[in-house]
Amino acid sequence: MVHSHSGAAVRPVIVLMGPMAVGKSVIGQQLAQHLGLPFVDTDAVIVEQHGAIADIFAGRGEHAFREIEARTVARAVEDSRRNGAVISLGGGAVLDSGTQQLLAGCTAVYLECDAATVAERIARNSGRPLLAGDAMERWQTLFEARKPVYTRLADITIDVRSGTVQELALRVEEALRSFTAVKEEVQQ
Repeated sequence: MVHSHSGAAVRPVIVLMGPMAVGKSVIGQQLAQHLGLPFVDTDAVIVEQHGAIADIFAGRGEHAFREIEARTVARAVEDSRRNGAVISLGGGAVLDSGTQQLLAGCTAVYLECDAATVAERIARNSGRPLLAGDAMERWQTLFEARKPVYTRLADITIDVRSGTVQELALRVEEALRSFTAVKEEVQQ
């Protein structure tokens, strides 16, 4: 719990980012539970409000999807400012400049992994429109393009190549505690 200058408790807005299939949703749910914060999966919100992501890509194109995604992320962050939340972003959400600016006011956590870690998950879930064709080759290409953005935006980077969802959520939680303590020291 961070306290503002007025002494009121400020609930953190923690944003999980990283490539497709890295575990942002499952780790985010677990983390939110640990911290007693609401959990928002922006991809799930998009599906709920606009239909399947694959259908948006097929019917309206990636550009239309990215606009919907940017608005969804902005709403999730704004709605979470007062009470805090753990927000899971889609893999490409960080490409939007407006989203990048919003993340400056949040604690951005980059869940880092490699192709070998996600290969099995991707094989099980073929409903990812950007992975049509050779899924792993596409994943690698997207990851290489986005990795510098994840790295630049991250306040905290967590290697998620090994560990259960529970262990990884605890690892993120510990890193958040350290990050918050250091931040509070710097501000004093």
